[in-house]
Amino acid sequence: MDRPASGGRNGRVTIREVAEDAGVSVAAVSKVLRDAYGVSDVMEAKVRASIAKLDYRPHTAARAMRGQTYTIGVLLADVKNPFFPQVIDGIDDGLAGTQYVPFFGIGHGSTSMEKAIVHAMVDRQMDGLIMIGQRMTDAEVEATARQAAITVIGHHAPQATLFDSANNDDERGGTLVVEHLIAQGYKRPAMITLRRADLGQADVSQRREAGFVSGMRAAGFDDSAIRIAAAADDIDDVTATVRMLLEGPNPPDAIFGWADYYALEVLSAVRALGLRVPEDIGVIGYDNSPPCAYTQNDLTSIDQSGREIGRNAARLMLERIAGRKTAEHFVVQPRVAVRNSTALRNS
Repeated sequence: MDRPASGGRNGRVTIREVAEDAGVSVAAVSKVLRDAYGVSDVMEAKVRASIAKLDYRPHTAARAMRGQTYTIGVLLADVKNPFFPQVIDGIDDGLAGTQYVPFFGIGHGSTSMEKAIVHAMVDRQMDGLIMIGQRMTDAEVEATARQAAITVIGHHAPQATLFDSANNDDERGGTLVVEHLIAQGYKRPAMITLRRADLGQADVSQRREAGFVSGMRAAGFDDSAIRIAAAADDIDDVTATVRMLLEGPNPPDAIFGWADYYALEVLSAVRALGLRVPEDIGVIGYDNSPPCAYTQNDLTSIDQSGREIGRNAARLMLERIAGRKTAEHFVVQPRVAVRNSTALRNS
């Protein structure tokens, strides 16, 4: 006679039923569920087959009582940056094949909202948190890291010992912008960066600015010729900043938007002013997010390998959860993804 599919409380399949179906002990099933050492391939295959057959799902509350929930909180600073989905894809890649499930929270550009989300994730005993472009300070992140494993993305903290980070070399990326533009024949590059009061990713934008300045100096520009204008995270302010640069004396012949979503707004603004890209002015962004490749944009951008950053953030997280104590700070090297918006100048 066939045994019932589930006999636990509320009809839920129990770990004991899985053990009986697989012909192994409850302890053996528990080892398989925890990916513990000492489990043979044959035993794991039998247990996994029974889990699939019975549609067994470990009880999250029970796991939490034992100190592990197999959940990872992912905090996103906002949802308008087209780079973030690449990072999320990488995190998914890194967690694939494990029992860990990501849960997402959106900060919507608000530090208080971020803190509320982080507190909720910690209160729900998530095993770790990955923060993408967070506005929280290092001290606030460190306080959280005393309660759960933390990996930050889009925030450089090489001195941090309580949490890990995964980033690209933003300063080198800023220098690459200048090197590329000069090689393409542009004579008067300018940069539009993030207004300081907007906080958020100011750390990242500052590093890209530093790289831009270094590149300009290396190319022989005096500091008086290095133009960096700040704009709020708002399309109207970016447009006004573009107009200010182009209608002023000695206008730039190329504009670097500190991130793709700024550079895409620069594209719209210069076209609204009747200028052609790249014939009249070059435009370059940073992130190499999917919209860069759209035909109407064809935007040159610095590729910081978002998917690789996400995969490594997940790797760092799993290593922390497994017991690694020493902080690790992963850095990927950027490259230029060349498209038509910075085509070679004839003169």
